[in-house]
Order: sequence, then structure tokens, then C-alpha cells
Amino acid sequence: MNGPLHVGILLPTREQAINGTYAAAPLLGFARQAEDLGFDSLWAGDSLTARPRLDPLVVLAAAAAATERITVGTAALTPALRHPLIGANMVASLSHVAAGRLVLGLGSGFPMPETEEEFGSVGASFTGRVGRLDEITALWRTAWRAGQEGEPADFQGRYWQADHLDRLPSPATAGGPPLWLAGSDTPKVLARAATRYDGWLPFLPDSDAYGRARRRIAELAEEAGRPADAVTPALYATITVNRDERAAEAELEHYISHYYGRSLDQMRTIQAYAWGSAEKCAEWLGGYVRAGARHLVLRIGSLDPEPQLKEIAEVLLPAVRALGPSTTVGSTQS
Repeated sequence: MNGPLHVGILLPTREQAINGTYAAAPLLGFARQAEDLGFDSLWAGDSLTARPRLDPLVVLAAAAAATERITVGTAALTPALRHPLIGANMVASLSHVAAGRLVLGLGSGFPMPETEEEFGSVGASFTGRVGRLDEITALWRTAWRAGQEGEPADFQGRYWQADHLDRLPSPATAGGPPLWLAGSDTPKVLARAATRYDGWLPFLPDSDAYGRARRRIAELAEEAGRPADAVTPALYATITVNRDERAAEAELEHYISHYYGRSLDQMRTIQAYAWGSAEKCAEWLGGYVRAGARHLVLRIGSLDPEPQLKEIAEVLLPAVRALGPSTTVGSTQS
């Protein structure tokens, strides 16, 4: 898999919520610092009641206005928590604020009891959520193209129907921003990523499994008549950087227990985690880069992530980038 290597960082919106210190100014400072330090992208997660935080579309609009080059994205947005027409309008609006520097990682909803309760709180059906996600993205793309000559202005789906979509604002980029599927490596997920989406954003804990899945997506994309590189292979990974490996593990354990209410041992079987020195974390990430990952979305596993940001930028970024082709800051078509 050819193409430039990009490395992004997650904004600590959930960490703020855990600490009970909601505030925009520190997030915008974090965003500007990430851009100044050379990160390629800036990401925000989404949740209402399951894992509460500030709304990612609002936060990313502010971050985009406070920066100049860095890509902004959701990792991951849950479209079912918003009416699809409101979602389409919000995303189109954000794409203009970001001047085309927008990528949307999208999820159908993490399979946890808290998520099912969250869906119920907004009147969304947890059952059939995968099909609903695919239909919402189809509706969004119809809406974003509706103003173009020859494109339909109505949508008739199984769950949603809408007319006059051409009345909605068009996004900054024709057809809308790239849509990445946040999911695992099951055959159904890989088929959906290969045929319906512009990127694949898993958090697989095994780089060999990642490589197999990435190759399968390329095969399925070609079988569907798309280029083999039509789908950006990305990775969502959590790292805690500290030369004292025991201290790093303890900090990550503390972080995970507060974030998910579960242990690191429980979560590391389904999500990608590394801890220790920046060099060690870079080598671990290198396994994914060699397996074909081309956009790394890094979450700092700490309730006080900013102190680690500079070391990650100065030590980990150059080491990881040395493993892949050159990168272009701020590219949305990564």
C-alpha cells in the first residue's frame, strides 16, 4: 500500500469530562500546539451519556477556526445520535469552517450496555444500528450532491425518507468530506469498508491481523470496481509515554478504568494499546505502518495528556515517519 503516512492526535474532550473541567480554551490551545508540533490531524470523539464529552462537531469547528493547516476529524462520530438531516447540515457547515480540512470517522455504536442506553435516550434504535449507519451515510451523500446537475434531490431508504435535499447547504468539497468506517476486521465490516467508505479506522490490537484485513479490503475494493487504494487504511491507537514502563502502565490503567470503567487487561483484547518510552511506542506503531497503515490516530492514555504531547512529537513522530513515505500536513485525502 503506497501513499504518504499521516499521524494525528485526539483532542482530550473525554478527559476533560472525566476531570470535570469543561473548557474550550485548553482544547484550542492543545489544537494549536498540535499543529505547531507537526501533527497532521486533530480528532475528537463523540458520545452523549455513555462516555460524555463536549460535542465533537462544535469543538472541531472551533479548532478548525483556530488553526490553519491541520486536518480535523471525528474518531468516531455516531451519526444515529442526530437526525440525519441535521447531521448532514452540521457536517456541511463544519466543512466550510475547516475549509475542506475535514474527515469523518463514523461508528454504528460501541457494543456496550451504556451505548444501548445512550441510543434509547435520544429515541434511536440500537437494533439494526449497522444498517442505519450505512443508510445515513447514503442519505448524507445524496444531500451533499443534490445541488449538482443530474443528481437526485430526494432519498427513499428503509429507515429514512427525505425530499428537497437540494435546499440544504452544499459542503466545501464536492460530494462531501471523506467518510471512514470505524470498525473491526470481521468479514462484514471489511466488505462495507471496501464498497461504501473512503477509509477504515479500526483499533485492532494485533498488527498481523491488521495487515491481513488491510489486504482484504484492497482485494474487495478492486472486486467492486474501485481502485485498490480507494480506502485509506487508518488506525486508532492509545499510547502512554514514560521511560519508566511501570509508571506508564499504571497511568494507562488509571486512564482506562476512568474512561471505560474496565481494566486494561479487558480492553487490550479488543483495542490497540502501548506504553513505555516514546521509542518503544514508535516501534510498536511501526508494526502497523509496515502492515500498511497510512493514517495513525493517536489517543494519549492519560487524564493529563498535554505533558506527553511534545515528547510524542519530537521523538515518536520522526521515528514513525521514517518507516513510511513522506507526509503532507493538512491533507484530507490521506
